[in-house]
Amino acid sequence: MTGANRGLGLETARGLAGQGWTVILTARDDAKATAAAKAISREGAGRVEVRRLDVADEGSIASVARSLRDAGTKVDVLVNNAGITMDGFDLEVARRTIDTNFYGPVRLTEAMLASIPDGGTIVMVSSGAGELSILSKELRARFSDPRLTQRGLLDLVEGFVDAVRRGRHSQDGWPTSAYGVSKAALNAYVRITAPRLAARSIRINAVCPGWVRTDMGGPGAPRTVRQGAESILWAALLEDGETGGFFRDGKPIPW
Repeated sequence: MTGANRGLGLETARGLAGQGWTVILTARDDAKATAAAKAISREGAGRVEVRRLDVADEGSIASVARSLRDAGTKVDVLVNNAGITMDGFDLEVARRTIDTNFYGPVRLTEAMLASIPDGGTIVMVSSGAGELSILSKELRARFSDPRLTQRGLLDLVEGFVDAVRRGRHSQDGWPTSAYGVSKAALNAYVRITAPRLAARSIRINAVCPGWVRTDMGGPGAPRTVRQGAESILWAALLEDGETGGFFRDGKPIPW
């Protein structure tokens, strides 16, 4: 469980532990992760382990994946929750947002596949802000193309960052929202990866928890953290069926 020291991540970790799961709680800050794990343990829930993980750091991802693999730890459910939203819009914002919100969960998922058993589950915490309607007609067609490959998706994402660098993102059909593009790309990764993982019966889905009262969502959001976490828990605890989809409250929503 990434980004699990607060907000939706913490609430999802609490929900899984409350159902008897052993939760590997990760965060960039060791002290905050440990405090979160202790808070869950005081509630008498399931076992919680802590790992330091920065999803924007390839070395950190490799280290955590290697330690779990070497220990023979099986990850039945991987929840990619960590993400950022930044003020303003420039090349630095675009680069950091894409690195954290898109490359982070993609790299972690690929690194963890050796530890995810057949029949496992992967959940990408996404957002309705990443619906394809934010893109131009041409870009929507490219993102939704059934022939899109992972390499092609990476090229699209880098095309966005390059367009921001050149000051041409609007002319090229991109929104002035690195967060929205990062989530649209994450959703596309889910769609094109699901068939590859189906051979091992591994489910992978994207989930929009809605607008939630977290540090990111702000105090004016209409949903509580618990309400937002319910969508994530639904996807995490699926035993069969849905894969390669985008959901909110357990129901499909448009890409």
